[in-house]
Amino acid sequence: MSPNSVQRFHARFLAVLEYVESHLDDEMCVEDLAAIAAFSKFHFHRQFQSLFGMNVYRYVQLSRLKRASYQLAFRDQSVLEAAAENGYESPESFARAFRRQFLQSPSDFRSRPDWNSWALSLDPLTDMRHRHMPTPSLPHIEIVQFPATKIALLEHRGDPLAIGESIRKFIAWRKEHRLHPSVSATFNLLYDDPEAVPAEKFRLGLAVATELEIADNEYGVTSSEIPRGRCAKFTAVGSEATLATLLRQFYSQWLPQSREEPRDFPLFLQRLKFYPNVPEHEAVTDVYLPIDDPHARRSARSAR
Repeated sequence: MSPNSVQRFHARFLAVLEYVESHLDDEMCVEDLAAIAAFSKFHFHRQFQSLFGMNVYRYVQLSRLKRASYQLAFRDQSVLEAAAENGYESPESFARAFRRQFLQSPSDFRSRPDWNSWALSLDPLTDMRHRHMPTPSLPHIEIVQFPATKIALLEHRGDPLAIGESIRKFIAWRKEHRLHPSVSATFNLLYDDPEAVPAEKFRLGLAVATELEIADNEYGVTSSEIPRGRCAKFTAVGSEATLATLLRQFYSQWLPQSREEPRDFPLFLQRLKFYPNVPEHEAVTDVYLPIDDPHARRSARSAR
């Protein structure tokens, strides 16, 4: 089979994965999914299993339970709503499936998520997608002037697996102050690469644009600012895994060829479309790398 034939073969199955993500609240059967891939319903199930190492029913179930877990932990959905929105016929069948997968009932997870168990139980889905999703191409990169932006900032410090709890705190603070994402821009400040530092030293900033004066609070939210300045910017569309791949390409390919020098401020992201509000492959993130002003750099060299 030629490389182009292999790519076309994989593309037909990737269309199925995207369809599943976009229709998690719909009833799905092998016949419908086989039609999406344009394969015979008599062979599709075996083809899917052989390619992905997971049968299609399991893939659909894991995708539904992952989205449901996000909805319970980070949104206002009730257990009943999460069950209905993820294709379960009854709250009881949803609760049984959820408990088998995450070792917590949906209501317990909603109030006190066990993030370590949750992440471990989703590893098969994460690994499968990582191995089979196509490598994205680095999108167009432009140089922009980012305006000085006051932010409310919550810094997560420690194990990346515990980020979910910091996100829950930050969402609760935002709700108290009515800073909904539709009216107040959402940012992440990437101080550290989780693969490059010990878990206990990892830091990530959760931020929202606001002019509010931030009083002392139980959440640990403080006032800060993203400074004005030149930035290299691109827009990433897709999952967190896709974003991570694009960031590696950005640093290893674009930056060395650009002759630009990073400024002394961390890489930051503006989250435009969020999972689980949209399917993972439709999430949209603007990426900003603060870079030096070349005129200021030349002036500094001349002053020496």
